[in-house]
Amino acid sequence: MANRVANALRAQGVQSGDRVAIHLANSVEAVVAIFGVLKAGATFVPINPTTKHEKLAFILNHCGAAGLFCTAGAQSAANLTAIRAEVPSLKMLICCGNGNGPLCDGSSGFATLQEQHSAEQPPRVSTDRDLACIIYTSGTTGHPKGVMCDHGNVLFAVQSITEYLHNQESDIVLNVLPLSFGYGLFQVFLTCSVGGTLVLEKSFAYPLAVMQRIAEEHVTGFPAVPTLFALLLQMDLSTCNLNSVRYITNAAAALPAARIKHLRELFPNARLYSMYGLTETIRALYLPPEQLDHHPNSVGIAIPGTEVWIEDEFGNRLGPGEVGELVVRGPHVARGYWNDDSATAKRFRPGSRPGERICYTGDLFRTNGDGLHYFVARKDDVIKSRGEKVSPREIEDILYTLDSVVEAVVFGVPDPVLGQAVEAVLVMKDAPPPKARVLAHCRAHLDEYMVPRDVHFRCNLPRTHSGKIKRTELAACVASPELLT
Repeated sequence: MANRVANALRAQGVQSGDRVAIHLANSVEAVVAIFGVLKAGATFVPINPTTKHEKLAFILNHCGAAGLFCTAGAQSAANLTAIRAEVPSLKMLICCGNGNGPLCDGSSGFATLQEQHSAEQPPRVSTDRDLACIIYTSGTTGHPKGVMCDHGNVLFAVQSITEYLHNQESDIVLNVLPLSFGYGLFQVFLTCSVGGTLVLEKSFAYPLAVMQRIAEEHVTGFPAVPTLFALLLQMDLSTCNLNSVRYITNAAAALPAARIKHLRELFPNARLYSMYGLTETIRALYLPPEQLDHHPNSVGIAIPGTEVWIEDEFGNRLGPGEVGELVVRGPHVARGYWNDDSATAKRFRPGSRPGERICYTGDLFRTNGDGLHYFVARKDDVIKSRGEKVSPREIEDILYTLDSVVEAVVFGVPDPVLGQAVEAVLVMKDAPPPKARVLAHCRAHLDEYMVPRDVHFRCNLPRTHSGKIKRTELAACVASPELLT
């Protein structure tokens, strides 16, 4: 099927190095499109299926997309006609889920494409320095940036990750994460690289059904993010047999220690890997599961074949206990941002070896005496209150020790006296406790300058497509309390 896609793309004039966007939900067609684009020598651009018209057009124009795979049910003929008019670089549109017929002038049906084109594998034209994909970051503020990953980046990351996860042909991995999200996308590559089985779910909208799928398919690997784990831990899963799972992984944000304990009870035979990564390096750190009991708040060590360290703002490497920016070195460091030289120069800088490129993550970390890494905060999220630097994560860890806290997020808001005031938002499993009790709990465990000025309660939190909490949106809501309900 991927060969037919590749031959169809080439027949329509898609050339080596061209960009082809994939605007599809998790599906067979999405996976086929990914490998078909690569076989054609082109670069695939995964786009979240919920992305709306304006942002979709921006990404397509920004990367100069030559082709677009989309879902017929999610796009009307009028929308696709408008996209063709707004994106002059498009040479072809492939509509999935629309039988054999095109949805608008100049489009093709996926099924028709499969019927009309050869299944013979096209000649290989790519090298490891050619771009495999451009992954657009979440873009919590402003326009998203396109991270350029070449074939060498992808292959190295796959080899490194499968090494520490001990992936094997017998693995059955269930993926509910969108393929537009690097963490979700790499489940395809990791599983295929060892000849395993990938079970794709469109979303986590029906968590009980997903858990039942684990039992039905005898799933051995379950990658997820804190939001999904928080949902699971609110449910009664006593009827679900989760004993087949041999490993679970967490990325995108850190798990509080209390949640790790509950997850291990829910998946009794699973090894839990706490990990840290960013789109610009795919993955950077992982905690060996045998270290979890002694260091539950750590995200571990550098992934195999890479190096990490912590620097201050003057470029000096820091020792244990000192807080600075995490720097990553290795073959997985991306090529930069598509068509954005200034952002590339800020994030990707020359290393000490000739021609080397290293990544400055923008995240603050510290290490302990054993070389294990601990996330402190995003540089942009650090709160400066009363002349002190406050880590949101440290306060959130204390809030998670309260009963019934499902999610906690802490951020700073402008204050004429304090500089920034600390605010907290909680999502509770049960009825919210009195604010005074929450603040008293914080005072008992935190320095006074770290205690939130106020605590707010919400039913849910605003998030990006990849599940990251929109702290800036919550901070804006504090100024308009009616938005916090």
